[in-house]
Amino acid sequence: MKALSLQETGKLIYQIIDEPALLEPHEALVKVHRIGICGTDYHAYRGRQPFFSYPRILGHELGVEVLAIGNKVTNILPGDKCAVEPYLNCDKCQPCRNGRTNCCENLKVLGVHTDGGMTEFMKLPANKLYPSAQLSFEQLALVETLGIGCHAVNRSGITDADKVLVVGAGPIGLACLQFAKNKGAKVVMLDVNESRLAFAKNVMQADATVVVSVKSSEAIKAHFDGDMPTAIFDATGNPSSMMSAFELVAFGGKIIFVGLFQGDMTFFDPLFHRRELTILASRNALPEDFNYIIGLMEAGEINTNSWITHRIAFSDAADNFETLLKSGNELVKAIIVV
Repeated sequence: MKALSLQETGKLIYQIIDEPALLEPHEALVKVHRIGICGTDYHAYRGRQPFFSYPRILGHELGVEVLAIGNKVTNILPGDKCAVEPYLNCDKCQPCRNGRTNCCENLKVLGVHTDGGMTEFMKLPANKLYPSAQLSFEQLALVETLGIGCHAVNRSGITDADKVLVVGAGPIGLACLQFAKNKGAKVVMLDVNESRLAFAKNVMQADATVVVSVKSSEAIKAHFDGDMPTAIFDATGNPSSMMSAFELVAFGGKIIFVGLFQGDMTFFDPLFHRRELTILASRNALPEDFNYIIGLMEAGEINTNSWITHRIAFSDAADNFETLLKSGNELVKAIIVV
């Protein structure tokens, strides 16, 4: 079968690889129908992804069809359309035993630490598959992206009393916006360009938007009735942006870092203590997030149709990857059709 492999920085090639071997009792064989291209994939392509090694078959945002199941699988049936939880945890380490499977000490993420879904067929643990009779393969491929924002918002503990600033209007920032709005919080979005902010306001219904060129406490306070945000979600992965959050958050507030970068985080300790700030890292998502998101999508409470700005055939993906990177403000989410 055909697979798309990232051999080294900037070099994607098609390979013929073996089809999946005999199923284990708790495994499923799936056909990949849709693959969302994530910021992680772009970073790996550019050589900027932490914890990454080459060569690697990318792809962890997947909409798949179940073809066969092992003899001990009970949660899915052949023919089911499923979203995929791409976090392969060990179930043995301390965080796994404590229900924190998203930060397993031995975690392998599909397409990052182990080969992913940019292929025709694959074997997966059946408990990583989440079926829906109503959603399309494209919708299912976006569940994992939404899960990142869902987990970050849940981890923050925000309520309808919070004033939230989301920095970075890419898919992860938009997911944070989605679930912060679901909590009833007032949400302002900040980004470097107006077209992304227009999408956040007109499609995602942010309460207000701010262009990064006016990233100052006064510009932000103007949208929060003179107050500073009680929670800041930074989804940029930009060190300058992330470190500036310490000066923009309200006294007693929270900073949630959803993006990451390869380097050291520094901040002025007296300011941190004077404001009695809380810093949270947010990584991946939990199994319950997937079921929750699918339920919201099936109920029509989350509409992701507008997110997909680019569709490319699997056979054209290698030649078009560089083009996607140069799409700039027009790109929100690209989907590979297998």
